[in-house]
Amino acid sequence: MTTPAARRWQGLRDTIRHPHFRIGVRDMAGVNLGLSAWALVTGVAMVKGGLSVPLALLMTFTVYAGSAQLTAIPMIAAGAPLWVIWAAAVCVNLRFVIFSAQWRPFFRRFPLKRRLLLGYLSTDLSFVMFIKRFQGTGADAEPLQMPYFWGSVSLNWLSWQVFAVAGILMANAVPTHWGLGFAGVLALLGLSYSLVSDRVTALSALVAGAAAVAAFALPLRLNILVAIAAGVCAGLLLDRGRHDDAGRRMREALAPDKAGE
Repeated sequence: MTTPAARRWQGLRDTIRHPHFRIGVRDMAGVNLGLSAWALVTGVAMVKGGLSVPLALLMTFTVYAGSAQLTAIPMIAAGAPLWVIWAAAVCVNLRFVIFSAQWRPFFRRFPLKRRLLLGYLSTDLSFVMFIKRFQGTGADAEPLQMPYFWGSVSLNWLSWQVFAVAGILMANAVPTHWGLGFAGVLALLGLSYSLVSDRVTALSALVAGAAAVAAFALPLRLNILVAIAAGVCAGLLLDRGRHDDAGRRMREALAPDKAGE
């Protein structure tokens, strides 16, 4: 009789051997250089921002969200209230609420524990790649989805943790005049550019950037919250306008048919 542990190991082996697991790894490898640079910068920034090495290691393995980590670190260093730190981190990661709504049709068949694990491993790039490949596919693509997901997120998680830990352990040996912060911004810009897929996303990004600059004088880096709110509102308004335009065009196209009936 096969034990549950043996079945899990067999399932893991089958997933790793699946062709779509390799496709997921290959797709993620295309953007892995920028991600690794960002992880290295995040690791250095945590220690330079005042966290001890054990606390920084704990943060990178449990939080696993570079933008939230870099948002919280200067607030922690400045002694900001805990609720402000939590609110800022939550606001930075609000995009994952939208991502989870898009992922729900694919993952709702799994039990809660599995979905929590999938949520922990999910990232911006894995979301974009997964949706681009499987959005609109039928039931015949269902056996391909999880091998692809595990392939992309496995490489993503492993490379992030390796380079983040390297940054944490080497942080005290890295001179501050190396300008790692600027390098991290460039790496993040490269990753952000890969996520801009249409006009609505591009305009939302421009609005968020302009809002961040306009509110730069706010304390505790609250300009980040302003930028997030402005970008989300702009995206929702533009997306709603796009759907309204599409609905109007459809009604106009159907109007002659109704008139002729």
